[in-house]
Amino acid sequence: MNRLNALFYKDGIWAFLMLLPNLLGFLVFIVFPVGATFALSFARWELPADPEFAGLANYRRLFEDGVFAKVFWNTIYFSAVSVPVGIALSLFLALMLDQKIRFVRFYRAAFFIPVISSMVAIAVIWQWIYNPEFGLLNYVLSWFGIRGPTWLTSTKWAMVAVIITAVWKNLGFNMLIFLAGLQSIPDTYYEAAAIDGARWWARFRHITVPLLAPTTFFVTVMAIINSFQVFDVVYLMTQGGPARSTSVLVYYIYQNAFQFFDMGYASAVAYVLFFVVLFLTLLQFMRQKRVGVFY
Repeated sequence: MNRLNALFYKDGIWAFLMLLPNLLGFLVFIVFPVGATFALSFARWELPADPEFAGLANYRRLFEDGVFAKVFWNTIYFSAVSVPVGIALSLFLALMLDQKIRFVRFYRAAFFIPVISSMVAIAVIWQWIYNPEFGLLNYVLSWFGIRGPTWLTSTKWAMVAVIITAVWKNLGFNMLIFLAGLQSIPDTYYEAAAIDGARWWARFRHITVPLLAPTTFFVTVMAIINSFQVFDVVYLMTQGGPARSTSVLVYYIYQNAFQFFDMGYASAVAYVLFFVVLFLTLLQFMRQKRVGVFY
């Protein structure tokens, strides 16, 4: 028995040593920054001055900041449009590519390429597409007698353009997750339904949707989190303009921290974002648990 305990003790030491680099990285790059940001949210720290304790001043300032209100609702708008549209299109593509068609592997790879492509390259391509004078999108609209807008410089259309680009960029990832979920559903369910005379829509509604619910839940939660953290597409394509019509919370955090050097206020905005995402995620978990997705 003592030999067995010694063996477990030795294995435990080696396991700890193997996990130590990852644990140190987690503590240094995640736990410490999260704790430091929380502390800074209660401080007034405008570089290069030293930080000073400010209590809830930064949080009170949020309620008086008209720019914060604008970027907050911009983020809500971006998420409310991009998440359902992206999920619906991803599910549609997954259903199409789950069929026995020629070159199906090529199509799957083609739709996944934007996911692994550089956001810088994608931004350059889409800026050309949105160009009001010689861009591809306005050229296609002119075929139908429609005069295209100045996409990225229009307060009305700039956010729409950003949403289209972001949805297109992430479409392949969600499609792949849905495709894996679809292929895990046994064919026997569909065969039995077909024998009973169920049409495509009935099979989709009563078999695909319920059995795909755990996958849909995962995709929805990840899509909501990612939509509230959107930054790169805004920074590269519009830099929050025009007139802050595309400015979102993470971009506002970046501006306050690294352009205005107001680290305390940026930390407060970051924690507001954290609690909003946490609330929405917990809401999704409660809703899915109530309808019995977890089984």
